[in-house]
Amino acid sequence: MSRERARRPAPRTAAAPSSGRSSSPALPTTGAPAPVAPVPASAAWREGDEVGRRQFVDLGPLELEAGGRLPDVRLAYETWGTLSPSGDNAVLVLHALSGDSHVTGPTGPGQPTPGWWESLVGPGSPIDTDRYFVVAPNVLGGCQGSTGPASTAPDGRPWGGRFPHITVRDQVAVEVGLTDALGIDSWALVVGASLGGLRVLEWAASAPGRVRGIAPIATSAQTSGDQIANFHTQIGAIRADPRFAGGDYYDAPDGEGPHVGLGIARQIAHSSYRSARELDERFGRIPQGAEDPLGGGRFAVQSYLDHHGDKLARRFDANSYVVLTRTMITHDLGRDRGGVEAALAGVTARALVIAVDSDRLFPPSQSERIAAGIPGAGPVRMIHSDFGHDGFLIEEDQVGAMVAEFLAAG
Repeated sequence: MSRERARRPAPRTAAAPSSGRSSSPALPTTGAPAPVAPVPASAAWREGDEVGRRQFVDLGPLELEAGGRLPDVRLAYETWGTLSPSGDNAVLVLHALSGDSHVTGPTGPGQPTPGWWESLVGPGSPIDTDRYFVVAPNVLGGCQGSTGPASTAPDGRPWGGRFPHITVRDQVAVEVGLTDALGIDSWALVVGASLGGLRVLEWAASAPGRVRGIAPIATSAQTSGDQIANFHTQIGAIRADPRFAGGDYYDAPDGEGPHVGLGIARQIAHSSYRSARELDERFGRIPQGAEDPLGGGRFAVQSYLDHHGDKLARRFDANSYVVLTRTMITHDLGRDRGGVEAALAGVTARALVIAVDSDRLFPPSQSERIAAGIPGAGPVRMIHSDFGHDGFLIEEDQVGAMVAEFLAAG
């Protein structure tokens, strides 16, 4: 569920282990440390910031599944390609936990990170924007332009800790509103992994007439006790940071926000995004540079996790992390539908179900359940990877080939 642009990790070295993404700087190990800017209290996109490629749609009020109401919902989204006159070439791409609408494209004003799935979306790519009209929204509750905790509440202040509990169904309900606003009757494909995959399945169950094909990747129809435990500890790490201040930290100066708790949450998560085999073979018990673990220094794997915690804190928002993680905790496709199997049996779309064989966050057994339950699904397609859950980002060639083949057969 890492947001960063995916690349295969470089071979390990004792002096400076790779961060696992080519866009990540090498960790300094010798000489004077480079100056480091303080971490912003929140890296959420706010009104007045550069828009970049974002477009916006205002969808009005939303009655929430768990009770309560959002009085005014806005979604930020990006598009590529051209909608056909018949509107039959639209593809919806749904991002994971810490992603956003910037699926493909370079950095630029208002967009400090490159596209997170560039190998899959673009001219001549598996999701070919010369043929398909591709839409990617920033999820409800996110922090990159859509209504979320950093957005302005009716009293003129950020929602902060007052932001209501939302569910995956609420997120899909507003994405259906975006679909209507764009004049799209049905999607040729709705595709996403991890949290995005939860929404793919919810789309198929809640709006079956609007979806002709789905590709849920490395995901689940119902979060398990093990997953809930993992997500719970991440939320606890953020809430335990005294600078979280109950979610009301948006006026804090740089360096005074809840970046410690957010960074720890990311470290917990990142450990589950990668496989034990990768972490053991890549880092093992190698010290970080000249640091001595017996003298209070770190092992290389500790430095790696520290680095990823810091990176996320500099580009995300702690409240959004909590809100979105809670949507995963409460995810249950079968709620009020007679159970998971009944909900899956009602899916009418063609389905491409993809798992990562080394995934320990969303294990392949959960994808097997999805494929067994959906009438239009074939066998699970397996991504072979040493890298765990993040294999859906790293193994670009495998994922691309599966998606391209599925689209061609549609």
